[in-house]
Amino acid sequence: MTVFGLFRTRMMLGVGIALCALPVSAQSYRPSFDPSALKLPASSTPNEVLVLGTPHLSGLPDSFTPDMLAPLLDRLAAWRPTAIATEDLSGLQCDSLRRYPSRYAETVKTYCFDPAPAGQATGLDVPAANAEAERLLAAWPAAPAPAQRRQLAAIFLASGERGSALVQWLRLPAEERRAGDGLTDALVTTLEKARTRRNETYLVAATLAARLGLERLWSVDDHSADSPGPVVPEEIQANEAAIMKAWDNPATCARRAESEQLTARLAQPDALLNLYRAYNAPDAPMLVYRSDFGAALAEPSPQGFGRQYVGYWETRNLRMVANMRDIIGRYPGTRLLTIVGASHKGYYEAYLNQMHDVHLADAGAVLR
Repeated sequence: MTVFGLFRTRMMLGVGIALCALPVSAQSYRPSFDPSALKLPASSTPNEVLVLGTPHLSGLPDSFTPDMLAPLLDRLAAWRPTAIATEDLSGLQCDSLRRYPSRYAETVKTYCFDPAPAGQATGLDVPAANAEAERLLAAWPAAPAPAQRRQLAAIFLASGERGSALVQWLRLPAEERRAGDGLTDALVTTLEKARTRRNETYLVAATLAARLGLERLWSVDDHSADSPGPVVPEEIQANEAAIMKAWDNPATCARRAESEQLTARLAQPDALLNLYRAYNAPDAPMLVYRSDFGAALAEPSPQGFGRQYVGYWETRNLRMVANMRDIIGRYPGTRLLTIVGASHKGYYEAYLNQMHDVHLADAGAVLR
């Protein structure tokens, strides 16, 4: 992938750059209202959220095999989440983005699952399939028949929620994983391919959800802040050069060295678990910031390329956390496991901690 490819979904246009200097009094102002200090009364059950920073499994070396995830899955299962959120775009957001191709064509191509074959099989478009999935789950029996699970899997595929469809597929006995009840042979192939794909949504989240008896996953990623980025070749080059120069720093070298050491030992016992422990260590978010976003924020280009990038990043994380807040707001007392690329972890926890009835779990204690 080209350098520009790495940035194409991160950069924003139209960000104001020439800002007037603020008065000193405005810069030093600190609000007295702090939501993080105003938590739910002790007599109530809070929403507990465990943020698991993860490597993207597709990027691990060939020495990685899914069985290496067993120690991680055991520890996450012991935490007993009642809901699991993933770094995926919801079918509803993808449906919305498809309506604005001049801005989001590349985003849809890169991040969205095509629900059209399942839509044809079920006769449902994305909004209707989402509504039908919600309707079925609202009256879901304790022991659904295999035909009901196959039907719900097909509807989840039509809704653009491949991870949730896989949960239903995995909850079926092996002999019942077949076409029928809305699942065509082609859709069965889609589910079988997802089952073995090197992706944390399928190998960790869906596998864990099926093991715990959950019925679905929650897609909380957000790419509505994506823009095509600069279009003038000179500006594209200047943009890439500015960010790459900012990223060339000691913190980046430290992150790279740590990652290389951890992945080089991947075939050793508990090596993958140790990688997760490192990615979720208390000091990891600050190292990420110094390497990436803090460095970009300080880069001096007159166009403010780094500030545009950081503005995009903060916007995306705020909207991702808002998606999670929506879920736990609907279901008070949720124990939410949210699995996300490790660079998001610090922002997730900082923003979630502002919520009145959210209690953050210590990933280090869970992974011990």
